[in-house]
Amino acid sequence: MNDSERQTAAVARRSIDLNADLGEGFPNDLALLDRVSSASVCCGVHAGDPDAIRHTLQAAAERGVIVGAHPGYRDREGLGRREQDLSAEEVELLVLDQVADLDRLGRDLGVPIRFMKPHGALYNQAQRQEEIARGLIKAVAQWGLPLLGQPGTLLETLAHSAGLRYVAEAFPDRRYKPDGSLTSRDEPGAVLSDLDEVAANVRALLADARVATLCIHGDEPSALAVADRLRAIVQSQGVVIRSFLG
Repeated sequence: MNDSERQTAAVARRSIDLNADLGEGFPNDLALLDRVSSASVCCGVHAGDPDAIRHTLQAAAERGVIVGAHPGYRDREGLGRREQDLSAEEVELLVLDQVADLDRLGRDLGVPIRFMKPHGALYNQAQRQEEIARGLIKAVAQWGLPLLGQPGTLLETLAHSAGLRYVAEAFPDRRYKPDGSLTSRDEPGAVLSDLDEVAANVRALLADARVATLCIHGDEPSALAVADRLRAIVQSQGVVIRSFLG
C-alpha cells in the first residue's frame, strides 16, 4: 500500500462532525439544520434575538442536531468580529452570562446545551492571546462543556491543562495562512466562494487526523452550496457524518 492509499484508508475509517453557526437571524438556518450534525447557536449578544434563538433550538432538537452555545463580543454592529481588549475576568463574565441565557432558553424547550464554541473575534483572539483564552477556559470549566477551537493553538494547550475536552475544528470556506491560522476577513479572498477551492480545502482538512468537526458559516450567502459540496466530498471518501458527541 502506497502513501496515497494509506491516507485514503485512514480517512475512510473516520467520522466527522459538520457544524454550523446559527440563530443569528440569517435565512438559511432551517435548511442548514437538515445538513449538519451540530449547531453553535448564538446567545443574543453579537446577533440574534430570543424568538429566532428559540426557533433554532427547537428546529435543531426536531432534527436530532446537538446544540452548543456560541457566545461573542457585545458588538452587534460588527457582528462580533471586531477585536476587543478585555481582561480574563471580563471575558469569563461575558461568556458565563451568555451561556446561562442560552441554557435558560434551552431548558424551557427541553434542549440541552452540550458544547461551547466562541464566536468571531472572541474565537480568534482566544486561539493566540493568553488573557482572552484564560477567561474563556474559566467560563467553560464552570459549565463542564466540551470546547471547540482550532488544533495546535494556545487555547488547546490551556484547555487540556484545565482538564477540558477540546474538539478540533476546521473551516472549509476559509483561507488559511501558512502557519495554520485563518486569513483575516479584512483581507480579499479570506472567505472562499469558489466551490472548487472549497472542495480542495475539504480534502486537505479531512487528511488532518486532529480535525473532528468542520464548520459552515450560516451567514454566508453560499452556505447551502458549501454544505452540499462538503457533504458530497465527505461521503465520497467513506467518512461518516456524525456528531463528535456520538
